[in-house]
Amino acid sequence: MTRSGTRPRSPNRDRLLAGDVASAFFEAVLEQATTARLLSTDHFTVDGTLPEAWASQKRFRPRDEEEPPVSGGGNPAVDFHGQRRTNATHRSTTDPDARLYKKARGRESRLGYLGHLLMEHRSGLIVQTRVTPADGHGERDAALVMVQALAGDHRVTVAGDKGCDTRDVVAGLRAMRATPHIAQHTTKRRSAVDARTMRHAGYAISQQKRKLVEQGFGWMKTIGGLRKLRHRGGRLAEWIFKFTATAYNIVRMRRLLAPATI
Repeated sequence: MTRSGTRPRSPNRDRLLAGDVASAFFEAVLEQATTARLLSTDHFTVDGTLPEAWASQKRFRPRDEEEPPVSGGGNPAVDFHGQRRTNATHRSTTDPDARLYKKARGRESRLGYLGHLLMEHRSGLIVQTRVTPADGHGERDAALVMVQALAGDHRVTVAGDKGCDTRDVVAGLRAMRATPHIAQHTTKRRSAVDARTMRHAGYAISQQKRKLVEQGFGWMKTIGGLRKLRHRGGRLAEWIFKFTATAYNIVRMRRLLAPATI
């Protein structure tokens, strides 16, 4: 650690990033899961979470302002309570890629990133990851990008929470031959998911299966240490998010394959 509290750049970390080791590790584990016939190619869930950035709220400052004065101990003397702060007018001087975001109404806004997963339904394994800036469109945009990247041209089902119940997401999924098994959001609005989709038995199964993704997020945040990131910058955040998702897959595969080795 340096005197300012930041971690020095590591030559090993730079080489790992340049070689895209996290992606290679992720794909190698998925290849093993494919060989073991653990993966579904037909049914999936998309979801997102908010890993908190390693950045102080006190350093979320107006974009045109100079660095605030520093008091004893290196802690800026800043009182931001009562101020209106937005990503358009402010930025983090600690991690400029982080964004102020509120995951749900009534919750506290935090500096962070949005981490996205695409999970298959047969074994609950993570098959794709993305990290985007934390904004109101990141979760929906990432969902469409991940589904579009699926191999093959056969029809699939994609489950999601109420945040994905929008016309653009539902229409985008249908355009990619993906049936939107999205949870309906009907509070003061009309759902984009029609009754024809909901009446199929597969819809109820998808809604039940999609809850498995919460196990992945829970493990990645608690055991994997991603509740609060220890890396700054979008590139590092994406690297560690994918690496941690790979570790989760390994742990889950060990449990799934254990009976076959007895």
